[in-house]
Amino acid sequence: MSSAPLPLLGTFHETSIAVDDIRASIEFYERLGFSQAPTSDTLTHPYGVLTDGRLFIGLHQRGGASPVLTFVRPGIAACVREFAAAGIELTLCRTGEEVFNEIGLLDPFGHAVSVLEARTYSPVARAEASLCGDFAEVSLPVTDFGAAQGFWEPLGFVAAGEVSAPYPHLPLTSDYLDVSFHPPGVCERPMLVFRDPDMRTRIARLRELGLPLSATVPGGAEPLGNALLESPDGIPLMLLEAEG
Repeated sequence: MSSAPLPLLGTFHETSIAVDDIRASIEFYERLGFSQAPTSDTLTHPYGVLTDGRLFIGLHQRGGASPVLTFVRPGIAACVREFAAAGIELTLCRTGEEVFNEIGLLDPFGHAVSVLEARTYSPVARAEASLCGDFAEVSLPVTDFGAAQGFWEPLGFVAAGEVSAPYPHLPLTSDYLDVSFHPPGVCERPMLVFRDPDMRTRIARLRELGLPLSATVPGGAEPLGNALLESPDGIPLMLLEAEG
């Protein structure tokens, strides 16, 4: 029985984040209840992966773009022409028998995407959410929802209708990762978004642990039941109270 063809990007692998101090970043996410995943020796720089079972955060002690939405598609070298046929210009094309194959691209707003030939960590089985609640999506700042939708949908994402609360955003779903777009006035950086019906209790617990939650929530979201937490590597974690 044949399986359905993979989307152009393949399957989601991790949100790759460049860090200055990988130990500090690992400790931060572990305080939030994330677990470490076993990594391979494919990469030469210090590298760790933290997960809540749904979100995989790759911490890379290196320079370069950050964050990068990273996918895996076996045989990526043979798929390069598909990106060209879709009108997508690659910013990186490292393929060959003697290298770890990888391609890279940017969306119209400069958000980086990478596609690898193979995984760089082993899966982790866990069902319990982190202290942040259920991971919902990666939210990207864009100035034009229509242009963003037009770029991402051919990559395997499907847009729903624009949502006004708790801040304006356009969600897109896929089989492997949900993303959304928000205006830069909400937040100028990509955000990791978490939701939970009892987020107030979670926020209180995080404050008890001494984590630096912001009293100001972007985009006009009500501060009661919502909060913003920034990681040591500069990634905003948006904590939202979901409907029960």
